[in-house]
Amino acid sequence: MPDWTKKNFDDLRDVSPRDAQMQWRFAREALRSPELGVSRFTYDPGARMPWGHRHRVQEEAYVVVAGSGCAKLDDEVVELSVWDVLRVAPAVVRSFEAGPEGLDVICIGGRKPKGGDTERFEDFWD
Repeated sequence: MPDWTKKNFDDLRDVSPRDAQMQWRFAREALRSPELGVSRFTYDPGARMPWGHRHRVQEEAYVVVAGSGCAKLDDEVVELSVWDVLRVAPAVVRSFEAGPEGLDVICIGGRKPKGGDTERFEDFWD
């Protein structure tokens, strides 16, 4: 097996919630990487992630590759535009909302602990 893997996000299955106005494509397994999680989140114009989440140990970086929008980070809202890079510490609750032209974000995270480390917060935007 080679020491590299190439995949196209468009070839990965969309695993977003049913009836969501977004697409989620996770590449960790497709890339066979025990160290890196790489995901693509594509939001329709005006779409909002309906909940927030945080991690116990995983730090994440989000790169806006198209569109614009905002991230809610605990109680602060940060505007995002193309090529912004946003680093989020594990304990920060985060969620995203697309602007009028949509939002396309690549997320990079570290090693996923056994059993996962994600905690979800319903109604985070309220």
